[in-house]
Amino acid sequence: MSEETQHKSKPRAGLVDEVGPGLTGLEQLRALIASGRRPGILVTLDFQLVEVDLGRAVFAGTPGAAAYNPIGVVHGGYAATLLDSACGCAVHSGLTESQAYTTLDLKVAYHKAMTTETGLVRAEGRVLSLGRRAAFPEAKLTDASGRLLASATSTLLILER
Repeated sequence: MSEETQHKSKPRAGLVDEVGPGLTGLEQLRALIASGRRPGILVTLDFQLVEVDLGRAVFAGTPGAAAYNPIGVVHGGYAATLLDSACGCAVHSGLTESQAYTTLDLKVAYHKAMTTETGLVRAEGRVLSLGRRAAFPEAKLTDASGRLLASATSTLLILER
């Protein structure tokens, strides 16, 4: 069964726990990359987690026509999803095996429109601070030439499992 067929037939709750049970957040994300598996949203929007280090996560993808809005450019939700993913996984990389997180807010600024001509884009998230109950990451979305397309800040709630 293909990854896309699996995605359509049933949701994948807890994919990081499937590929890395009992591991720290960083170890889980590295196991996820090594497995080649992707959660549903990455399949749907055709992007992937390409790098992870402590306090840092990078996603990459090429926006296609399926991400277009009615005014003829890539929908802002595509950028927001990449930025939210980068912020969340940057924080996830700093969590212990007994912690989880949820996004409380995401503020996105759009600097340049994207089209199918934009090509490969990268969202790099970095943790600004990680406390016992809250984390504050930021992320930047750039094109292949380093041009800033969008940026975000976020607040995440840290939870004990």
